[in-house]
Amino acid sequence: MTPRPKRRAAHYRDHRNQRSRSTGLGYRDHRIAQRTILITGGTSGIGLALAGQLLARGNVVIVTGRNTPGLEAAERRFPGLHTTQSDVSDADGIRALHETTIARFPKLDTLVNNAGIMRNLKLGDNRSLEDVTREIDIDLTGPIRMVQQFLPHLRRQADALIVNVSSGLAFVPFPISPVYSAAKAALHAYTRCLRVQLQGSGVTVVELAPPGTETPLFRGEFEKEMKGQKGMAVDVLVRRAITAIEAGKNEIRPGLSNVLNIASRLAPNVIFHQMSKVGRS
Repeated sequence: MTPRPKRRAAHYRDHRNQRSRSTGLGYRDHRIAQRTILITGGTSGIGLALAGQLLARGNVVIVTGRNTPGLEAAERRFPGLHTTQSDVSDADGIRALHETTIARFPKLDTLVNNAGIMRNLKLGDNRSLEDVTREIDIDLTGPIRMVQQFLPHLRRQADALIVNVSSGLAFVPFPISPVYSAAKAALHAYTRCLRVQLQGSGVTVVELAPPGTETPLFRGEFEKEMKGQKGMAVDVLVRRAITAIEAGKNEIRPGLSNVLNIASRLAPNVIFHQMSKVGRS
């Protein structure tokens, strides 16, 4: 009776490997080592932690940031890290970043769209039209433009990888951060569509949806609303993300992000009502 399960297991492995090569939907070997990786928004928080851990694994890592002091601090913290000043909300800046990065790092095979802002917004307050959509410009338009600009190069690589960093709030919106929630929900949808369109292309598309994480962003804009709640340690988040990518997962939802994803399907009104209580005076 034992040979039959063994044959089934072997058949499953063969089918899995064949599916991996033909679809790019998972199971591929994405060992995160000896790669050339570009991380946007890599001077603090999740981006900087990613840069450090990926650099320690023998990768060439380039990070972008908007200000020179942040870039210089990142270089001091992680010797060997490459930095470049760039703003993902600036289309001309993305074109210039592409030109200089590909010239210096022609083996670039991994793009991590991490740059983002999150604000506590009251939609009834007076704001300029330019200001109210800043999170759309940076958190959504930025990654879409980065992929559009870098994709032709990535498709020429043997085994390319795109990682879009969304949020657990892509699944359930946070009413006190409405534009951020909308941007991340849209990025989640875009990433799913991108993954399907790139099946069989040699470019694997991964979404990392972090929960609340102990970063300057988490402890800045929302310190009062969080009322001492503790987020996931950023180094723990990054280790889990790298492990999941190497395991072939294409949608990574650590900790409370997975809870939000499940709740959004099983009890969407209940979980949204709970989120709506945060920040009410």
